[in-house]
Amino acid sequence: MKGTLLTAIIALLSLSVMAQETEVKNVDANTGATEQVSKKDKLTNALSRLHIGGYGEAVMTRNFYSQSFNRYKKPELYANDKSHGRFDLPHICLNIGYDFGKGWTMGSEIEYEHGGTGSAVEIEAEEAGEYEAEVEKGGEVNIEQFWINKAFMGGKLNVKAGEIIVPVGYSNAYHEPNQFFTVYRPEGEATIMPNTWHQVGLSVWGRLKDWRYEAQLLSGLNSESFTAEDFAHYGATSPYEFKVANNYAGAVRIDNYSIKGLRIGLSGYYGYCFRNTLRTPGTKYEDVKGALGIIALDFSLNRWNWIVRGNIDYAYFSDANIISAYNQANWTHHKYQDGNPHHYTNIGSNAVAYAIEAGYDIFSQIAKLKEQNERLYLFGRFEHYNTMASGSYESMYKYTKKYRWALGVNYSPIKQITIKGEYSYRFFEKPDNNGLAPDSPLYKQPYNNEPSISLGVTYTGWFL
Repeated sequence: MKGTLLTAIIALLSLSVMAQETEVKNVDANTGATEQVSKKDKLTNALSRLHIGGYGEAVMTRNFYSQSFNRYKKPELYANDKSHGRFDLPHICLNIGYDFGKGWTMGSEIEYEHGGTGSAVEIEAEEAGEYEAEVEKGGEVNIEQFWINKAFMGGKLNVKAGEIIVPVGYSNAYHEPNQFFTVYRPEGEATIMPNTWHQVGLSVWGRLKDWRYEAQLLSGLNSESFTAEDFAHYGATSPYEFKVANNYAGAVRIDNYSIKGLRIGLSGYYGYCFRNTLRTPGTKYEDVKGALGIIALDFSLNRWNWIVRGNIDYAYFSDANIISAYNQANWTHHKYQDGNPHHYTNIGSNAVAYAIEAGYDIFSQIAKLKEQNERLYLFGRFEHYNTMASGSYESMYKYTKKYRWALGVNYSPIKQITIKGEYSYRFFEKPDNNGLAPDSPLYKQPYNNEPSISLGVTYTGWFL
């Protein structure tokens, strides 16, 4: 039996090799000429045009503060809560691209956030054998990119259409795990803006000497999904099978590489966000636009064994007070309605975020490790962000004004793998009680600081 099986395997392999070597004719569409090409050569040519890669993160965290969702409302009640731990798969992404030739390329990326989703239909014995849908785990699955690109003038001019990354801010343009030191993505930009921000749209981009440019046409965000604690973070999502596009928006980005090892980028966004939903607000809100403007400056320096990165972002949202009132009215009307996908919270008129991080490669001073391309960065990071920087409701959401510093290491035994560890400390400004005693009814309790320890292992690279 073993001999027969071995003979069959050898025969199949021989036939496969013969099939690969069989010549076929390619016909030139313009001249009608033919050329002899082996199937093996065609396969080699096809594989040379195919690109497969991705990135992923596995994380363990211990948070030394309360996990109660009410910890900011009455902080004194949660000051002595026990620590809690979490295991997570923040992002696992698979990229597939193909070069069709003549300047036409395709790119795609499917992303599993927090391990994807899990659901099943089961028969419940305890419920008389009824069929029941069970949610077995949380997470999200997204098509983060799917686009067709046409290159002109040797790549100096490109036109791209489809699901594209909106490169506003550092963390959207550079969001792979080897492009930031922290275990999780930088908090500030990931809070005030969609992250990773992707939408269906049209992009014109290219590279001219030391400059890279990009301009995009997109559908507007949805202000009904803005929140007090996350500003516009959820504005690009849609609960429907399509993205509502009653309003349009534009995004631009310019990067300069004139100085060796240094990249400086300026990006911006502008669009109307109100009425970009299936709901009709009514004539009372006829003049409300909900214009959102964002401007962001960021840089990265990779030189002299240092990597230094920084960003500053400012966002302005018009008609914030009117839209907050509209949201509150809708929340009161729909709070008992199951399946309502929107947030309906107050919104700030301004949001800000800034950060800087720096890391030095210790292994650059050890000749043997440097020759083996191993890297060990010791890094520090400081950032501040506020989703309610101004507005009528600013005093109600003082806890949205957050500061955070982190110290840690990034070890890369090979280029594609990075092992990360950090200690971080999130903290808040103490309220001004003007000498009031803690037992005074007017005394404002300070928020509890939020330290944590995180470990992660990541990969980033192309397999083919």
